[in-house]
Amino acid sequence: MGRKKYNIQKGLWKRLAVVAAAILTAVCFYTISQVERHPLMANEGRSFVKAEVVSVLEDNEQLEGVYVGDQLVQLRILSGAHKGETVEATSSSAYLYGAHCTEGMKVVAILSESQGEIVASVYGYNREPMLYLMIGLFLMIIWLIGGRQGLYSILGLAFTFICIFSFFLPMVYRGFSPVAAAVIVVIASTLVTMYLVAGISVKATAAVIGTVMGVLVAGIIALVFGRLCHVTGYNVSDIENLIYVQEQVGIQVGELLFAGILIAALGAVMDVSMSISSTLQEIHDKNPGLTGRQLFYSGMTVGRDMMGTMSNTLILAFAGGSINTLVLFYAYAYSYTQIINMYDIAIEIMQGVSASLGVVLTVPFVSAVAAWMLSHAADRPCRNGRETPDGTGDV
Repeated sequence: MGRKKYNIQKGLWKRLAVVAAAILTAVCFYTISQVERHPLMANEGRSFVKAEVVSVLEDNEQLEGVYVGDQLVQLRILSGAHKGETVEATSSSAYLYGAHCTEGMKVVAILSESQGEIVASVYGYNREPMLYLMIGLFLMIIWLIGGRQGLYSILGLAFTFICIFSFFLPMVYRGFSPVAAAVIVVIASTLVTMYLVAGISVKATAAVIGTVMGVLVAGIIALVFGRLCHVTGYNVSDIENLIYVQEQVGIQVGELLFAGILIAALGAVMDVSMSISSTLQEIHDKNPGLTGRQLFYSGMTVGRDMMGTMSNTLILAFAGGSINTLVLFYAYAYSYTQIINMYDIAIEIMQGVSASLGVVLTVPFVSAVAAWMLSHAADRPCRNGRETPDGTGDV
């Protein structure tokens, strides 16, 4: 009983060390990537504020629920410099901007102020509370079902977001290589997430190595196929806007596509790596006499069952993101030759296939690494790599 308590305390201290390292890394990332951004559009005198619809002065509803033109509404400003004031505003019923306002509705308004005169329009619904509710529900369910492991998963997820928004984007903005920044994010996020979830253990280390190798392979495959298919980061749909940004701040547009593939592949590759590594750890704990070769074949058997579903997940995710485009192609009866040679289709296929190949090739990578580490750790009596009761172990 005393040994079990000691192991649990030891595992907790290790995870606290990982949390401390993650916080220090996040602070360092934030510090070195600080950048002063200058607006690329003139926004002086223009602000976005929260507001509530007090009344609808003029409606735009026609027969049979058809909306034509704009509404004229009265808004009470709920935030910003004009909080508490009441203004008249127009509201379009377009699909992307505006909202069909009703009394008491919470909206976001655009205020344009010039020489003391305010012109207001409704930008859209105030979705912020519901989005935060959705995120909170998601995190709460992870915590309730996963318990302490769920909490560690949430911390790992938070660290990944910090890496992307406080390091990757600022570094890209400063002209740093997007691919190099993505590699740093992949390595840092993998280390923190794996060691938080599985503790500082053999299975976590094996999963880290397998994940990094799988993601890098996905990026290399995408780069090779991109060159063979004459697809670069300059063939994306937003290239005109990106070129303008490049001219203003010097970002490396050509690498953004491939950096995105590295980050997109990370989640699926991480999932496969930890699943196989954890399975081999469990098999080894139940039968320590298995050789490295036997553990490797066990990992390959598990991995083969995962390949189909994980590859399906990635391909369908990329296809789902392009479903609007696919429907338009189908409706306009584009020819097969035209579709298959379009840049958009080539990019989607390249992303899906390269990420899926990264997942597939992760299986032998992590199986070999985990089998070797577990079989060799078993030869060391003091540091055998087996899990302690709290799910951690010594590397």
